[in-house]
Amino acid sequence: MGPDPAVAVVRSAVRRVLAELPPDGMVLVACSGGADSLALAGALAFEAPRSRPDGRPAGGVTIDHGLQEGSEVRAGKVVRTLADLGLDPAGSVAVTVGGRGGPENAAREARYAALDGAAVRLRAAAVLLGHTRDDQAETVLLGLARGSGARSLAGMPPSFTRSTEPTRSTEQGADVRYVRPLLEIDRATTRRACEAMGLEPWDDPHNDDPAYARVRVRHEALPALEKALGPGIADALARTGRMLRDDADALDELAAKAHAQALGTANELDVESLAGLPRAVRTRVLRMAAIQAGSPAGTLAAVHVDEVDRLVTAWRGQRHVDLPGSVRAFRRYGKLLFGPA
Repeated sequence: MGPDPAVAVVRSAVRRVLAELPPDGMVLVACSGGADSLALAGALAFEAPRSRPDGRPAGGVTIDHGLQEGSEVRAGKVVRTLADLGLDPAGSVAVTVGGRGGPENAAREARYAALDGAAVRLRAAAVLLGHTRDDQAETVLLGLARGSGARSLAGMPPSFTRSTEPTRSTEQGADVRYVRPLLEIDRATTRRACEAMGLEPWDDPHNDDPAYARVRVRHEALPALEKALGPGIADALARTGRMLRDDADALDELAAKAHAQALGTANELDVESLAGLPRAVRTRVLRMAAIQAGSPAGTLAAVHVDEVDRLVTAWRGQRHVDLPGSVRAFRRYGKLLFGPA
């Protein structure tokens, strides 16, 4: 008799990811103790020793954000659960969450910095994250509400890499690979998998706090859409995000080639070459050039790029456009340049 269907689905997702990773190197799972990451940890503990050719080491780490009373005790319980599953090493990292960018963003940045550090210390081949299809749907809907472009509406990528800064023990920085094996699996399945594996998830009270936009989307917006339009909204949003990601990847590739072709010897862009590009490609080229000149990607908005685009397509002698990060775009003798404001 095989495992419970929910367990089988989660294990299969982890098995596919392990098969795509380099055969050597530890795999870490980031586990909050919630149902999604706990099911992922259970699946990794089962699959890692059985991965070809001779199994691979697998560990687990939980992040103590220190935002709730007793968080260190809860982190200790998660560590014991990870160890009981057979993950080794299993540990927790305490972080200090600042206030920059709002509480959600600050917690996320602190969490990823801690995971980066753990992965570099253990020379991990990858860190597995427990985001599900429901998380993806929420991300796409939040991007839609912000009026974002295709890249934001594409949601979370199945995998991505973060580059770390050099430390005292490493002369060079390192790249840390993150993978989301559960993006095609819904939240209900991970909870059933935990029940079948005898794992008791922890329900973070922050996940029910309406002060957070994602919580309002989860408990109010998505149910309202399901009621008005019928079931399957979360699946449709996640599917839309996946298709938009393919489109965004293709446009980004075209933009990189166009940027290289339009770039002159003095780090300037040829206006005539830019004007002949489709707008979707041209604005990506302009955004790329602005970021390379020092404008922060997180604060460089569509309205800024649109104004730079007017220097190309609707130039009436305007002198320049000021961008975040004290960067200025200006047109001179048929060339578009980016420099200090």
